[in-house]
Amino acid sequence: MKYEWRRQEKTIYTTKRQPQLLTIPAQTFITLHGTGNPNGSEFQAQLQTLYPAAYGLKHAYKQYAQAQVCEFDDYVVFPLEGVWSLTTKGQQLDHLDKNEFSYDIMIRVPDFVPTELIAPALAAVKARKQVPTEQIEVQQFAAMQVAQILHIGAYDDEPASFAKMDQLVASQAMRRTSKIHREIYLSDARRVAPNKLKTILRYRVTPN
Repeated sequence: MKYEWRRQEKTIYTTKRQPQLLTIPAQTFITLHGTGNPNGSEFQAQLQTLYPAAYGLKHAYKQYAQAQVCEFDDYVVFPLEGVWSLTTKGQQLDHLDKNEFSYDIMIRVPDFVPTELIAPALAAVKARKQVPTEQIEVQQFAAMQVAQILHIGAYDDEPASFAKMDQLVASQAMRRTSKIHREIYLSDARRVAPNKLKTILRYRVTPN
């Protein structure tokens, strides 16, 4: 059976345009760290490394599952995510300078994929595709309580959605833990008009 994140994990990935609070379980990702404007060439180069790695791992798991008794013998690659912050300089500015973004872009590794498959799969992708997968790290995130919302529209219009999240958090006697936030990209920005982009916005919260 094929694992489809849109079906099996609806609570996490089919959130609505009204903000909500929920608990995200522990998750594992392959990640690349970077700084600078996401509209630049470096960011695009990182995407051209991360996506082949994710699909290479999927291929490795399919081969593994053929020789094992597994509940899932294949899976749909998870959407791209980004954890966004600012450099020390960016945090000191009185305006947003995209050149001072500090970020980790990442794609989730399904819970049922054995961790010992990851390193060989990345090495195989490097050899076959000639992409620098050695720069990729494996990160594990603990379970966390978050606020999130489905933002529809351009990335530059996200502050309005964050304001809705902030209102909900305050009304529930919660607070945001830091300025770091996560974005989950449900649309392909190369193929979807900016006003129709679908992005899940999420940040960690804790009780006051």
